[in-house]
Amino acid sequence: MLLNAVGGLALLLGILGIFLPLLPTTPFLLLASACFMRSNEKFHHWIHHHPHLGPIIDNWNQHRAVSSAMKKRGYVLLAISFIFSFVMLPQWWLKIGLVFGFSLLFFCFHRLPVHDPASNVAEPDENH
Repeated sequence: MLLNAVGGLALLLGILGIFLPLLPTTPFLLLASACFMRSNEKFHHWIHHHPHLGPIIDNWNQHRAVSSAMKKRGYVLLAISFIFSFVMLPQWWLKIGLVFGFSLLFFCFHRLPVHDPASNVAEPDENH
């Protein structure tokens, strides 16, 4: 019962993460999948066969990677949310903290490997 509730909340947060810049999608979908795998076979099957959510989960589970389209969308949304937050913060010390946090988040996001399922070949990371 608890795994169903956690899975449902994770699924909701994952879907919201598609539209909200600072909310991640993939970790919540993976959590929902793990919860449903142990508690609700119907939802587990549904999430893995969903036309939009399923490929994200499968790409991560099989290749530990995200698609190039998802990575590009992530860069854009990170930039938009950072600029908006930077403009809205009144204190300079908060802006410095925001720049540090954004730099760390950008670095971690940039290091995610890219794998486009259509090409079935992982892209080598040229920076490493």
